[in-house]
Amino acid sequence: MSPLDLSQIDRTWTLFLDRDGVINRRIVDGYVRNWSEWEWRPGVKAAIAEFSRRFGRVIVVTNQRGIARGLMSEADLAEIHRRMIAEVEAAGGHLDAVFHCPEGDDRAPCRKPNPGMLFRAADEFPALRWQKCLMVGDARSDMEMAWTVGIYAVFIGKPEAELREKVDLSFPGLPELAAAIRKR
Repeated sequence: MSPLDLSQIDRTWTLFLDRDGVINRRIVDGYVRNWSEWEWRPGVKAAIAEFSRRFGRVIVVTNQRGIARGLMSEADLAEIHRRMIAEVEAAGGHLDAVFHCPEGDDRAPCRKPNPGMLFRAADEFPALRWQKCLMVGDARSDMEMAWTVGIYAVFIGKPEAELREKVDLSFPGLPELAAAIRKR
């Protein structure tokens, strides 16, 4: 795969975003179980609005083991995602889809680092081309999922030394990624 050139990104590209730790504040050793526990990361809504103008598709892919553990229901998660989408739209952006994996078993095909959610997106969006996709996440499992299907891996936060060598790019947060794309 050729090096990631942000100046090449246009409406033919797809952006995959992890949720917890990237879009919203991650609850360490816990789960966002309802909207009252949701906290946007700074500048994320504006960044997603920027991505919505640049990418053809913006898709969230998120593991949600809290469902398997009985800490929240599918309905609880649907309400969180409904509100998340509404606030993104109010900020001038859009999310084309939100895929989640409720499974507790790490071997489940949809559970990151397994690529099931990416394959589901490819089924629902036939124009999607792996060579024109970015996966943005804050965990090794996000990067491994990207590498499994051969898409670009962008790390949010400070990757450990071993990951730093393998990821295509890293940024402190989505606003910095949006600014880097805007400059190109």
